[in-house]
Amino acid sequence: MIIEDFQKLTVSLRGNIDVKTNIIVFTFKGQLDAFSEKQFKTFVNKNLENDLSYVIDLTKIDFVDSSGLGALVQTAKESKKLKLGFSVVGNSRVAQTIKLVRLGDFLNLKSSLEDALNFLKN
Repeated sequence: MIIEDFQKLTVSLRGNIDVKTNIIVFTFKGQLDAFSEKQFKTFVNKNLENDLSYVIDLTKIDFVDSSGLGALVQTAKESKKLKLGFSVVGNSRVAQTIKLVRLGDFLNLKSSLEDALNFLKN
């Protein structure tokens, strides 16, 4: 399923899906927080396809809180359980928050979408 425009998930979060070289790319913009984490998880889980790795692109996210980080951790755990490749891309604010709580390696945090796609191809 490919969606060209961002879907409104909550007042503060929008999501988009694309497929690049057999890797699903979920792009989000707005805020990933306590008010949007449930919709974030639902959006990702209902659009996962078996045997396809995926990237969570947060470069357009303005704010992420502990609930948002929890949603990312749960998503990463689910991908490991399903044996799917998984990576997160974030802007400097998001990356700093992820690194601050030492989740960079666990979430396979990459600095660009290109780096994440290359990581998952290998």
